[in-house]
Amino acid sequence: MKLIVNNREVTIDADPAMPLLWALRDVIGLTGTKFGCGAAQCGACTVHLDGEAIRSCITPVSDAEGKKIITIEAATDGTDRVGAAVHAAWVKHDVAQCGYCQSGQIMSAIALIKSLPAGQQPTPDNIDAAMAGNICRCGTYVRIRAAVADAARTLA
Repeated sequence: MKLIVNNREVTIDADPAMPLLWALRDVIGLTGTKFGCGAAQCGACTVHLDGEAIRSCITPVSDAEGKKIITIEAATDGTDRVGAAVHAAWVKHDVAQCGYCQSGQIMSAIALIKSLPAGQQPTPDNIDAAMAGNICRCGTYVRIRAAVADAARTLA
C-alpha cells in the first residue's frame, strides 16, 4: 500500500485490516502517536487524515491509502503555523505532566483551530467539544483549555 505520511509517500507491506496506529508505529517507525485503549475512547492515537482528526487505533490502514496522514511528528515540527502555535502554547501553559496523552491532545487542538473560520476564536464550549474524547489521566484539562485558547489568539 502507498500512504502519504507527513507529506512523504511511503510504501508498506501490511494487512489492509491492520489499524493505522500500528502501521505508523511498528511498520513506519513513527512512535509519537500513542496506543491508549484500542477502542477510540481515549484519544491518545489521534492523527489527521485528510485534515480531520481521527482515531488511528480503529482506522484500518486500507482506509488511509492515498490520503494525507499527518502525525504529531510533522504537526509540531515548526513547518505548520497552527501546529507551532499549539506546541508553543502547550509549553507556555506547562500542560504536560506525564505527557502520554499529549500527542493526541495536540492533534485534536490543531484540528479544532484549523476548522474555525479565519479570525474566529474558539469558545469554551468549542474547546470542550473538540477535546472531549481525549482523556488526560493527570487531569491537566484547565491548562489544556487555556493553551488551546491562547494558541488560537496568537494566530488571529
